[in-house]
Amino acid sequence: MSAVQAGESPVVGVRVPAFERVVLGNGATLLLMERHDIPLVGFQAILRGGALGDAAGKWGTASLLAGLLEKGAGKRDAYAFADASAAVGGTLGADAGLEALTVSGEFLARDQALMIELLADLLQRPNLDAAEFEKLRERQIEFIRAAKDGDLSAILPTYGAAALFKDHPYGRPVSGSETSLAKLTHADATGYYRDQVGADRLIISMTGDFKSADMKKRLTEAFGGWAKAKTAAPVVLPPAKVAGRHVLLVDAPGAAQTYFLMSNVGVNRKYPGRAPLDVVNTLFGGRFTSMLNSELRIKSGLTYGARSQLVRPTQPGQWQISTYTRTDATVQAADLALETFGKFKQGGGIDAAALDSGKTYVLGQFPTALETSPQWARQLAELEFYGLERSYVDGYGPALAAVTMADVTRVSAEVYPAADDLVIVFIGDAAKIRDGIKKYGPLTEMKLTDPAFSRL
Repeated sequence: MSAVQAGESPVVGVRVPAFERVVLGNGATLLLMERHDIPLVGFQAILRGGALGDAAGKWGTASLLAGLLEKGAGKRDAYAFADASAAVGGTLGADAGLEALTVSGEFLARDQALMIELLADLLQRPNLDAAEFEKLRERQIEFIRAAKDGDLSAILPTYGAAALFKDHPYGRPVSGSETSLAKLTHADATGYYRDQVGADRLIISMTGDFKSADMKKRLTEAFGGWAKAKTAAPVVLPPAKVAGRHVLLVDAPGAAQTYFLMSNVGVNRKYPGRAPLDVVNTLFGGRFTSMLNSELRIKSGLTYGARSQLVRPTQPGQWQISTYTRTDATVQAADLALETFGKFKQGGGIDAAALDSGKTYVLGQFPTALETSPQWARQLAELEFYGLERSYVDGYGPALAAVTMADVTRVSAEVYPAADDLVIVFIGDAAKIRDGIKKYGPLTEMKLTDPAFSRL
């Protein structure tokens, strides 16, 4: 075990408070940070794997397992398990992401024994009830169908990832598709748990009102005897950037609006230019007054919002522009988005005044994300999961303050693709927009009613 002492950010005063890191004999990693200002304890537990561990064609297995973990564990059935935390005002929930299963929650300090008991039961002794699995599976299928009948912006990123990454693991729908979910059985979920859940994949971050020595003892007793996973955590290779234009049209007959996304492969979580990149993305498409939103919403009124986003997992993830517009304004909005992006790539739109504004904005947002015990629990778990140093937090303020126009030029060239190298996805009424969008590149079509998110 080792103790990590606090660092200091001279710009905004954000630092990683002292915490202790403990690695148990079975490989489980504990991160313990005492904070005695409020009588609460926040935690985050991470199990490496997530959707990357789904078997081929069985997308959504990890997602269903995460839901199933909440449906009873130890001696408690689904109702009793949920009631145990609710009765004391605590929260506990499991979720699946692309690269990990995550369990997070918050309890009063006086209830930390119950908190540890529930977490240990959930992870090590889940009931994995077959009837609960079937209900979760059918519910997830209905969620997808409801999204297709309602807010298409909710599923646009899933189509976008599938079109961009294709057969790379980052293209998998984490929550599954109608096709994959229909194939899943209770045995798939229990098999995932049997093979891919274990102590050597576990990170537990605890932050709040406790004594580290006592918490270490409790967690060691609760998790020190847990066996390792039967299989190694999945490893993913870097995806290839896309060259040229590729257009996917998802036909939604009768749609009054067109949702579209433009993307390419970006950078990973360890990208060294994080600070200038955050400033650049804020100025281009990360806030209300960004270049992108100003052109597509404020000035033209073509949409209620347009944004750019960077997803940064362990390998380079997705950079994307996303928005929506009236069906009859589809080409006008897409043209304006491309024009604005082209101007940005040519160095327009970001001058010294804009740079100062962007730096001030990001510096102002940063401290508010690291105030509460649950926020620090998430941050510690993230540092451990991605293998990041404390300087990721401690050095961020100074790095933001030091961003120059030269940095803006560098990260814009390194991270953002050429305007001619884009995967563009449109979800809308094909009969009304097909002819107009053909000019953007080779066109592939599928139907919104297709039960998968890609044609692979």
